[in-house]
Amino acid sequence: MKSLLKVAFALAAAAIVPQALASVTFYEQENFGGRSVTTARPVNNLQRAGFNDRASSAVVTSERWEACEAPRFGGRCIILRPGRYPSLAAMGLNDRITSVRSIAREARIDDSRYAPLPVVAQITFYEQEGFAGRTFVTEQNAADLGRAGFNDRASSAVVSGERFEICENVRFGGRCMVLRPGRYPSLTAMGLNDRVSSVRVVSPDMRVDERRYAAMPVDSQVTFYERENFGGRSFGSTEPVVNLQRYGYNDSASSVVVAGRNWEVCDDARFEGRCVVLRPGRYPSLASMGLNNRISSLREQGVPADDRRTAPVAVDAVYQVPVTSVRAVVSAPQGQRCWMERAEVAAPDNNKKIPGAVVGAILGGILGHQIGGGKGQDIATAGGAIAGGVLGANVGGKVGATAPQEVQKCENVSNPTPEYWDVTYTFRGIDHRVQMSAPPGPTINVNERGEPRA
Repeated sequence: MKSLLKVAFALAAAAIVPQALASVTFYEQENFGGRSVTTARPVNNLQRAGFNDRASSAVVTSERWEACEAPRFGGRCIILRPGRYPSLAAMGLNDRITSVRSIAREARIDDSRYAPLPVVAQITFYEQEGFAGRTFVTEQNAADLGRAGFNDRASSAVVSGERFEICENVRFGGRCMVLRPGRYPSLTAMGLNDRVSSVRVVSPDMRVDERRYAAMPVDSQVTFYERENFGGRSFGSTEPVVNLQRYGYNDSASSVVVAGRNWEVCDDARFEGRCVVLRPGRYPSLASMGLNNRISSLREQGVPADDRRTAPVAVDAVYQVPVTSVRAVVSAPQGQRCWMERAEVAAPDNNKKIPGAVVGAILGGILGHQIGGGKGQDIATAGGAIAGGVLGANVGGKVGATAPQEVQKCENVSNPTPEYWDVTYTFRGIDHRVQMSAPPGPTINVNERGEPRA
């Protein structure tokens, strides 16, 4: 019984409390996902709450909190201001927090002990792919982007702090996708390029079906190769490099692959000398830009580059990915299909030629009567009538004759031709959809962003 009371007391120290109070909430996954624990009181050891070394993100309300990597506020400690921290990795405390306590308002703290200010939940839309052109920024829900003059204009986006849902119709209707924090250089792969009409924040505690998430943005990285066409020894980095000499790779790059964001490469150390900005893509040769075997330093380019410093557009990387489903979409219902065709058509039947035969018979009889005499005259009259009837029939139209004519023909259609094929494919664990004018094979070619390529 006493042991049960001890466990209950330990859990009470980290009990769920209303968010309006000064409290801290830790989440098991980044971006406020997974299991969570909230406390408004000091916790000497999160092990008692079953949450030791598990926190990957946090939400702090009202007061400052100190988070430490050892029990009883020992080891390395960081001060968290009120705000939302989608990741604890940058401060070196991901899956390392063991104890936590609030800091009195009057307590003075050295600035070096504070964690970086939390990122504001915000989405920025760009009018062009690659984060270029006119922008629209919001931290709030926007039910109709037309009011901001940005309806059906977004081609790329940057999301920070929280997840955002973007939809193709106003008031969050139509097809919607959820974007995690990150940089999305193109909205084409998710079928929303120039089609976003409304956007809203997704609360941290809302569970979202994985199928509704857009593909995770590509990590920003540059990879150099010693030979052209991506051959030979390689060197990759996600961080700035002041001098490639330290890595034994100075003046060694002949081709490069850039992913995620723009990178600036320079032919001198410390980002000096001649510099060129490389956009995401594959560059099979650096010779055309005068940088073959000349790169000495590199860093990520955070803003759209000056066009004069930007290298020619890179060649997209092409990947073969499996097609998971194909659905033919038919625009017309089942029914008849009709067309016009030239054909030989029989002339009208003899019943329609009676007037010509009658006139011919009368004229022939008169002629025969005038020629003959006596009985011979009667015979001639009869013969003339018969001959005249035949002649009259021929004047009205030949019996059994045909003539070419446009004729309508129809057939029953049970399987009309599809208007297009709705294709689903998987790239980097995420399902994508695209409409194609012809059925695909078992695989489809896509670029680095998951967009279909021929």
